[in-house]
Amino acid sequence: MSAELHTRAVVADTHNDLLMAVVERPPGRWASFFREQWLPQLREGGVDIQVLPVFVDEQFRPEGALRRTLRMVECAHAIAEGNPDAVRLCLTGDDIDAALAEGLIALVLALESAPGVDADLELFRTLYRLGVRVASIAHWGRSALGDGSGEDATGSRLTHAGVEALREMERLGILFDISHLGAVGVAHVLEQATRPLIATHSGARALCDHHRNLTDEQIRGVAATGGVVCVNFVPDFLSADRSKQTIDGLVDHIEHIISLVGIDHVGIGPDFLQEVLADITPPCCEGVDYTGVDASAELPGLNGPAELPALTEVLVRRGLGEKEIMAILGGNVQRLFRAELGLAR
Repeated sequence: MSAELHTRAVVADTHNDLLMAVVERPPGRWASFFREQWLPQLREGGVDIQVLPVFVDEQFRPEGALRRTLRMVECAHAIAEGNPDAVRLCLTGDDIDAALAEGLIALVLALESAPGVDADLELFRTLYRLGVRVASIAHWGRSALGDGSGEDATGSRLTHAGVEALREMERLGILFDISHLGAVGVAHVLEQATRPLIATHSGARALCDHHRNLTDEQIRGVAATGGVVCVNFVPDFLSADRSKQTIDGLVDHIEHIISLVGIDHVGIGPDFLQEVLADITPPCCEGVDYTGVDASAELPGLNGPAELPALTEVLVRRGLGEKEIMAILGGNVQRLFRAELGLAR
């Protein structure tokens, strides 16, 4: 039953850093490497909508951030242009619906923390023209627009430029992503937002007291905008107890969000880091340090896109109904994208 249900469902993954791995290949290999390495996994996992974040590593900041951003955006376009029989880069909800109707995977470009923009907010318009439709304004640390959750001790709201960035994104039709934003910054966004918000990869802090997760109040706030909270699969964000870093532990987060705001405001943002980091970290070097988070830790039975059907199996076992499961896997995100993506105000 679960396999057939998973096949019928629209599966939307709102955070997969695969661009980080693809862009490390020569440009002439971008499309073919995606086809060889990632497309089979997405197909096996039944992924229909794939958000592609543009994440710029520290070594490119600040001087090379925009150059790196543009290179990754070009990489996404090359992937789509080189695999027209399999994927399509989508700019609106209508584009997504059309791609799915043709049996294609809908790709959506996102910015993670937007260091290439910094305080030059006119660049959001440039990046919108290039296809970006989702964006956050901070990662772990401080940016020109706001502080990441790793800086929660500062108690900082958005900067003036951050408030203007929110307004510009809302005007353009770029979904504002609160994942990684500091607690006071999230509260500030919730005060200011006039369009739905998304958390592309965040868990429930009530179940795991990590600064990267959202409090019940924040989850209610996102839902009140009409937005969606997409649960992160990174084990250290699910529980501090290794024995609870399981698919059932992941479903606990999903069910907690449902208990707070109902079925219409939860999705999945897996953030499958292991393969990406293993692919881009040379054997001579230590792994990437994410402030005490073991980014290479595995979630048993769910370590990549190909294993996403295992989540549906557990959702069925836990007693969720067909309509609920289809909403969680991607229906809610598809509805949000259809209503908001690329639609200017």
